[in-house]
Amino acid sequence: MRQCMDMTNLHRRLRKIRGQVEAIDRMVEEDIPCEDLLSQINAAKSALHKCGQIVLEGHIQHCVKDGIAHGDAEKTVEKFTKAVERFANMG
Repeated sequence: MRQCMDMTNLHRRLRKIRGQVEAIDRMVEEDIPCEDLLSQINAAKSALHKCGQIVLEGHIQHCVKDGIAHGDAEKTVEKFTKAVERFANMG
C-alpha cells in the first residue's frame, strides 16, 4: 500500500481530521448550537471522504495497473470492484 499513494499528503490530511474531531468534541462540551456542530461533523466527514478518494486513486494508479500488466487481470478487476464498493459505502 505504501507505494500506492502520497503518504505525506494522506498523513497530513488525517492529522487535520483528528484536529477537527477533537474540536467537535470540545464543541459538545461547550454547548455549541446543533447546527454548528452538524456543520463541523459534515466537514470532517467530507475530509475523510477525500482521504478515501486519495487511497482509491492510488490503488488505481499502482495496484490495478500493475495487476493488469503483470498479474491476473480478472482477479485484479475483482479486487478493484470490491475496493470501489467499499468506497461507495463510505457515505
